[in-house]
Amino acid sequence: MSIAHLAPRPTALSTADAASAAVASAAPSAPARIRAVPEGTEARGFVLYVGIDEDKAGADGTDLGRIVEALKALAAEIAPSSETYAAVALAPRGAGGRDVDVVRLALQDPAALAKQRQAPDEQDRARDGVVVDLSRKRVLLDNNPANLTYKEFELLQYLVLREGRTIERAELITSLWSAGDDEVPNERTIDVHVRRLRSKLGDYEDIVRTVRGVGYRFDRHADVSVRHTSTPSPDLF
Repeated sequence: MSIAHLAPRPTALSTADAASAAVASAAPSAPARIRAVPEGTEARGFVLYVGIDEDKAGADGTDLGRIVEALKALAAEIAPSSETYAAVALAPRGAGGRDVDVVRLALQDPAALAKQRQAPDEQDRARDGVVVDLSRKRVLLDNNPANLTYKEFELLQYLVLREGRTIERAELITSLWSAGDDEVPNERTIDVHVRRLRSKLGDYEDIVRTVRGVGYRFDRHADVSVRHTSTPSPDLF
């Protein structure tokens, strides 16, 4: 008996399934429709707002020009027929607010402009500011508690108690971590801890300011209040 006789013959069902699979694989898939595009219109491109200032870019080991060129190169690689145009958003030095919101306003994003035109009393109700409560070891953002870890609060507290002074990364490490800790960061990874803290501060992330080439500083704005303890903090000498 030959080996060919041992192979099972395809049934009618398996042949039909194979044919259906071949047709399905050959049929081009329909492009996904962007739901935000109304009927009768077509998408001609998109805008990506990137919020980052030169200090933060420098802390990440780059600069705005390199970020722009990398994004343009990525677009050309994915879609060679795409056209790109980059515009830099300018704001007064030291202006508060999230970087990406400043960019959207500076570049006239309709949604950001509509939010800015919100009635003043509605804005007051929506934004109650930041409360750094040192006595109760908590931070309130617009009356909502921020979910900071113990070490993140310690990091913020250290900067708050030294308001107006730029703290070097090495000082933060030696003051807030000990050799017995599970993880002791180096001067590079301290930036990761600061980024995590900033992300939890949300719209108020800029109260922790990067001083390029030096370290970090607490920047108090009009909507930031600090509640001190009745006794001196143990980390002030």
